[in-house]
Amino acid sequence: MYRPGTDAQWSLYAGAMASPRSHRSYPPPAPFGSNKPGSPSPAAGAGATFARSHPLPNSRLAGGPTTRAPDVNMTTGTCQCCGHLLRFPLTIKAFRCTVCETVNDLDPVPLPEGGQVQPHRLSLERLRTLTNAAQQNRQSAELLEKTIADSFSLHVAINESFSNHKPVTETNCGVNLDDVRTAYAILLSNTSPSSNVSRNGSLQALTQNLERLSITSSRLVSALNQAIDKLLKRPGRRLVGANDIKFLMIILENPTLSSKTNNNDVTFYHDILGRLFGLVSCLSNDLHHLIVSWFSQLPIDIFQKRVDMVNFYISRRLSTKDGMRENYSNDWGIKSAARVMALLFAANLARPAPKLVISDFYNTVVDYVDLIRDYLKWQEEKSGAFSFCQYPFLVSLGGKMTIVEADAKRQMQERFKEAFYRTAMHNQPTDPFFSIHVRRNNLIADSLNSLSARNADLKKKLRIEFVNEDGIDLGGLTKEWFLLLTRDLFDPQYGMFDFDEDSQLCWFNQASLENSEEYRLVGTIIGLAIYNNTILDVHFPSACYKKLLNQNVGLDDLQVLHPALGRGLQQLLDYDGNDVETVFSRDFVAEYTAYGASVIVPLVPNGQSVPVTNSNRKKYVELMVDFLLTRSVQRQFDAFKEGFMSVCGGNALSLFRPEEIEMMVRGGTELDIESLAGVCDYEGFNPNESTIRNFWDIAKRLPTDMRRKLLLFITGTDRIPATGIQNMPFKISCLGEDSEKLPVSHTCFNQLCLYRYKTRDKLETKLMKAINWSAGFQLK
Repeated sequence: MYRPGTDAQWSLYAGAMASPRSHRSYPPPAPFGSNKPGSPSPAAGAGATFARSHPLPNSRLAGGPTTRAPDVNMTTGTCQCCGHLLRFPLTIKAFRCTVCETVNDLDPVPLPEGGQVQPHRLSLERLRTLTNAAQQNRQSAELLEKTIADSFSLHVAINESFSNHKPVTETNCGVNLDDVRTAYAILLSNTSPSSNVSRNGSLQALTQNLERLSITSSRLVSALNQAIDKLLKRPGRRLVGANDIKFLMIILENPTLSSKTNNNDVTFYHDILGRLFGLVSCLSNDLHHLIVSWFSQLPIDIFQKRVDMVNFYISRRLSTKDGMRENYSNDWGIKSAARVMALLFAANLARPAPKLVISDFYNTVVDYVDLIRDYLKWQEEKSGAFSFCQYPFLVSLGGKMTIVEADAKRQMQERFKEAFYRTAMHNQPTDPFFSIHVRRNNLIADSLNSLSARNADLKKKLRIEFVNEDGIDLGGLTKEWFLLLTRDLFDPQYGMFDFDEDSQLCWFNQASLENSEEYRLVGTIIGLAIYNNTILDVHFPSACYKKLLNQNVGLDDLQVLHPALGRGLQQLLDYDGNDVETVFSRDFVAEYTAYGASVIVPLVPNGQSVPVTNSNRKKYVELMVDFLLTRSVQRQFDAFKEGFMSVCGGNALSLFRPEEIEMMVRGGTELDIESLAGVCDYEGFNPNESTIRNFWDIAKRLPTDMRRKLLLFITGTDRIPATGIQNMPFKISCLGEDSEKLPVSHTCFNQLCLYRYKTRDKLETKLMKAINWSAGFQLK
């Protein structure tokens, strides 16, 4: 519990209130936030947080009596580990933060041994020499242990160790990381003897010789990590320049920090990780840019380990501290780790392929906190408290969908209450549902009329009625309406969208004669599907979802949509000859086909007279991409986006990445029958009786297209939920003994109803007929 002190108690308390920051802006927050030296860090959180500054005797830290003279001048500064703003006298040279216990030196600590740091610097060759000598006698073995302890506990020593002798830049951290990894491997007892880390015998022989001299590898590792812990508790200087932070890259390579062995070690390593993440998170914006660049150059397997290391820390901190899942917003360790993960996420976006997918950043333990409360807290205009919604890459797709569904349910309930209030108080009969009546043979026009006429009702619960058909919509008719409507709207013969045969993806028809309302209808339908937790079989490229989230699109996105055209433009850029104009014979124009006629559009004024050359080809590609993905379909896409945002607009949408929006819209395509059987519940059937065994055997033998039809018959959609089949309720119920009637399904409940057909052949025949004849509600 942090308590504020008065000016008269400066030697016991020193504190200042951190400035609150609003987090209403779309997440994730920039990994290079406003935590410049001397200013409050976002890691500090918000609200009145106070910390003490303790005098430490026999050091350059604040000393003297425990009560201050009334005329001492005060100043403020941030702890460079936890980011809290502290107040302390101008006369002291260092202060200790009581939030994280880090000693902050305002001036660099003097160098040891008369200013000579060379004896403490490590290189791979020096470490090999020391380890070889350590096998010969105990004195050399003890020297190895002492060298490790001295080198890793002193900033100026470890920061200059394993140097690659190159200046620190965005592309070079100044450290030979391969040598660092090899050095750690030599020190670890569990390294495979076959590892290519020593030219002087196997590590197994080295370990055995060291143990003979009572210097075990575990002792070396202990000395190593005790030294790192000492260094992180007191770095000895402010980390303000690029040359100050090389040691952080060395420590991040330490594989023991993500160890999951015995609890005592895990607790110790966990504390080291917290301090390490704290120092990284509180660096300046410019240093964060460097860290991101260095992270982006790591091999993909090492990069994955960094992400896992941060998630390991967050998971353990949330799981082991009492009440942490409720009070995490004030925990500096979780804030620091989340900020480091933001740096890794930015590095992943910047790195060349291969990249990690968004799910690699998910932390499943985060899903167990109260995400609804977290979202509401993030929504508060003046809230400066930490929330996981600021760092949505930590929240799984299922967790985000929980937030969206809760927000949608809240808004639906509000519309429902408003409708009943108007009915009760003003005698105005109002439908509490968004009821849509459509004819199957006039589906698009009827749907468009309903959506246009009742725009204010979009956030009510949908209820669909097919004219002149029986059935009450408990969810199944809504699914069928979505399915049939999207198939009609995306039918190539309807002319709203063009399809690429190579990619099997669709894009807005540049020459479409349809009015904007129909594109708005498509956007509304997709928004309603998300809002009503229904998946659709639509084939938009990633560019569509990027544009919905206001993200830039480029050549990579065009290559996904139009592979042949994209490859051609990439070849133009990659061509290394000096005769681009002659070889490619292109001008600054774009061309497309509109109802059989060729349409030529200049990309620049008088573009048909401007040839593409070596010097302007990059500009040509940029203009071509912009034309195809933006300018040529501006009217169509703007109407589509307007419809989508009329349903899904708001802060919740900003929690998602484009690929997550796509997954929510489309769901998954791979139907694993084994997995479906694993989540199935039974009513009136024993899972081991012949009818059930025959059903699963038939399902497993179905070709892919028939499996999708089976899923469509039972659930109303031929795709699985975005969060996986394990989250899809599924039930098989018994209708009675053998019968000539067909199976039926209740798509509202994902329920298949079977009779106890006497033979496998009869079950298969009846099931296939039911699947193929299932259009309309009659069989449901």
